[in-house]
Amino acid sequence: MKIDRSNDNSSNTLTIDGKSVAFIKGQTILDAALEAEVYIPHLCFNPKFEPHGSCRVCMVEVNGHTHCACTTPASQNDVIKSDTREINHDRRVLLQMLFTEGNHFCPSCEKSGNCLLQSTAYELGMVSPHFSPNFPIRTVDASHPDMLIDHNRCIFCSLCVRASREIDCKNIFGISKRGSQTTLTVNSSSGRLGDTDFSSNDFAANICPVGAILHKGVGFAKPIGNRSNDITPLKTQAISGEGA
Repeated sequence: MKIDRSNDNSSNTLTIDGKSVAFIKGQTILDAALEAEVYIPHLCFNPKFEPHGSCRVCMVEVNGHTHCACTTPASQNDVIKSDTREINHDRRVLLQMLFTEGNHFCPSCEKSGNCLLQSTAYELGMVSPHFSPNFPIRTVDASHPDMLIDHNRCIFCSLCVRASREIDCKNIFGISKRGSQTTLTVNSSSGRLGDTDFSSNDFAANICPVGAILHKGVGFAKPIGNRSNDITPLKTQAISGEGA
């Protein structure tokens, strides 16, 4: 969240991994970090929505206690640790769980090279899933003429739910059940995307950070290797404002 500092004379500062970072009241730690070009890994955060800390990947140590950077307000003289061996290890474990709780096979995924999950794993040096894969049995909903949902790749970040509700004003999606039974649902009598007024131009159609919601007819139009995260590292995009 970029905040106008033109009329602000405050000198609030905190430190992240020893670097002094200025902030103003109302910013979170992640807001302040990104504005100061300090990368803190994150998945479910998007500046268009109020943060809710569901993925926990942006965890940091604040004055000795663990918090989500996206939901924790920045405070004067906070001492924050982010890029440490212990914290990055915990982040990798979270990513490994996400990979093994779904069906993520990057070489065959249309989202490869544009996938936030994949690129965050690269940034954090995740070299294997570590855990035994669950291989859940999930469906692919191709009932819509322009879009499809591959439930195998959903990480339940809720971004499509919030985008459809808060920006598109359609309330197409929902998250139901809990734990290993968590499901992305479609709000139609049939439960199929094709029986809604969902549009490929909807904000919700273009916000998925993984390969769960995809446009039909454009698969691999841009070859893997020439995509945004292939060309510019995720860390560089995040601190420059190109990424979320």
